[in-house]
Amino acid sequence: MKPLLLLALAPLAAFAADAPRSAAPASSQLPAIPAEAIAKKGELLFSDDFEGKGPADKRWVKVVPTFVVVDGVLKGTQTRDKAIPAADGKPAVTPHAAVHGLDVPTKDSVIELKVRFDGATMIDVELDDRKYTGAHYGHICRAQLRFNPKDKTFSAVIIDEKDGNMRSDIYQMKKDPAKKAEVAKLLVGRQATFPVKQALEVGKWITVVVETVGEEMRMTVDGTPVAYLKSSGIAHATKSRFEFGVAGKDGCIDDVKVWAATPAK
Repeated sequence: MKPLLLLALAPLAAFAADAPRSAAPASSQLPAIPAEAIAKKGELLFSDDFEGKGPADKRWVKVVPTFVVVDGVLKGTQTRDKAIPAADGKPAVTPHAAVHGLDVPTKDSVIELKVRFDGATMIDVELDDRKYTGAHYGHICRAQLRFNPKDKTFSAVIIDEKDGNMRSDIYQMKKDPAKKAEVAKLLVGRQATFPVKQALEVGKWITVVVETVGEEMRMTVDGTPVAYLKSSGIAHATKSRFEFGVAGKDGCIDDVKVWAATPAK
């Protein structure tokens, strides 16, 4: 294996990717998950096995540290894990997952990666458009795999952020406790949380595939469909960046591949 490749970058003072801190409970009205793929793979746009063969791909972008490449694996560790009030001239710190970005523009896509939970409680794939101002920080949609250390269970979450929790007006409304009920109504149908029924193990590699085509997003884990959502914001035409998030300590990512896609049917 190659020596440790540090990917450290000074924290970005002006912004953060605002990954949801907790998933909503699974709904009794969950959408049916398509048994077959919803997207057909086209051109391979990107791949990285983190073995250090050749120069590092410049399309990788630091968002919220820290990530390192070690022993041929991209490892993320959440360091902003608690709120720290401003003091002694230093700004306040808000809890946030570690986030690593990838500038590969797509409209519809298939992304495949391997993930390993080595203390992490969440690993996710997010699609953003930094130039879009109608949602906080250009968030469009995301797919998450979550681990609950209390009951040792996994869940899969898909979120339409563009027309849901990160839509500019809704994002501002969430800051007002008096508008909690109004926000809840606006978010109906914008997020789906599914229990993962197959046996997954902490410390072992899990293959995750996220398909995004039109208004639909589907997620499989080790070849089994685990989550699906159809929502208008997912159809955003210019998804300019993928972001990979890790909450907790630690989460590993390997063998990332991104294809352009077309509808399977």
